Amino acid sequence: MSNENSNPKPDCPLIGQDGNIFCLVGIAAKTLRENGLSVLAYEMSARVYDSGSYDEALGIIGEYVNITSVDDPHENFEMEELT
Repeated sequence: MSNENSNPKPDCPLIGQDGNIFCLVGIAAKTLRENGLSVLAYEMSARVYDSGSYDEALGIIGEYVNITSVDDPHENFEMEELT
């Protein structure tokens, strides 16, 4: 991620959403855009679409947003908990 330290990652409620990767990347990209990070939304989407697996795609999304639960949007999850 090119802007890693200058912007904190916004919370994004993905746990409990439709698990389709296109749905998840859309939600994450929308979250980034809503937080003024449109360039990162495009970068993340491109990287996800170029990824080789579902797990790799989830890892990329997690580099850009803090993955939280739909039920508790303030609870952060580490990628190890998702796999």
